Amino acid sequence: MVDRIDAILVRAAGGPEVLELDRVDAPEPGARDLVVAVAAAGVNFIDVYHRIGQYPVPLPFTPGAEGAGTVVAVGSEVTGFAEGDHVAWAAAPGSYAQRVVVPATAAFKVPEGVEDEVAAAAMLQGLTAHYLVTATYAVKPGDTVLVHAAAGGAGLLLVQLAKYRGAKVIGTVSTPEKEALAREAGADEVIRYTETDFADAVAELTGGVGVAAVYDGVGRTTFDGSLASLARRGVLALFGASSGPVPPVDPQRLNSAGSVFLTRPTLGHHIATPEEFQWRCDELFQAIAAGRVSVRIGGRYPLADARKAHEDLQARRTTGKLLLLP
Repeated sequence: MVDRIDAILVRAAGGPEVLELDRVDAPEPGARDLVVAVAAAGVNFIDVYHRIGQYPVPLPFTPGAEGAGTVVAVGSEVTGFAEGDHVAWAAAPGSYAQRVVVPATAAFKVPEGVEDEVAAAAMLQGLTAHYLVTATYAVKPGDTVLVHAAAGGAGLLLVQLAKYRGAKVIGTVSTPEKEALAREAGADEVIRYTETDFADAVAELTGGVGVAAVYDGVGRTTFDGSLASLARRGVLALFGASSGPVPPVDPQRLNSAGSVFLTRPTLGHHIATPEEFQWRCDELFQAIAAGRVSVRIGGRYPLADARKAHEDLQARRTTGKLLLLP
């Protein structure tokens, strides 16, 4: 008799209501894979994009690509992992489930002392924040940078990593409560975009110079202001679109904005080799273990409440990272 597990299935693209709890066959590892009992799965905006069909995925599918848990089966060609190891991952489709197949090359062995929930919460957004401040725009001491949604999961990590690299950080948030979280993470200045035009505020805070980089995971509603906030030859790193995709842009706007740079990076291109993946994970988890980086878990939901988690994420009712607990 084949074992059965709980998993979320999406049978048709649509709103949060298409996230349905179901019973499916337990996965078996391929030769180069691990099967992991999922302790916690991360909830991310890319899961929303898959669910609504913005980034199409063959139907039906189980959402989620991030998590942490315990290895329960090891493929015949895998070395370096054993049953019982605690691992985390950022690129294993189908993670909204009790068990998931994780390619061994996509698994990171979690250091002792780091709990599974923290590891799950750190992977996708932590590695994203790491590549943004080390590669997309390599933050230097004395830089001033702007972080949108500074109290979100990625935002809080970006603030901390940029501060550690010596930057002055300006954050944008929507509420006093989120402002307090951003300041606690190290933001030097916080703009409530619901009360003031953030581009005007950035100009005032920088004496009209602008910022060296804008880290923008919001997209449509912030893009114009982000462009206006850049210093000459600054970098606009558009790494997400929580408010919707940015309409087509005339490249001439980059000229008039001050010979600025616009890039749309993605995590996969920054962990494409095992060596780079390991390096970024090592640096991130060393910072977590040393207390230099704190990972805020803003919400924990049973697997059956995946719909509620998506609703809360899209409505921006949350701060920090949201987790499903299978």
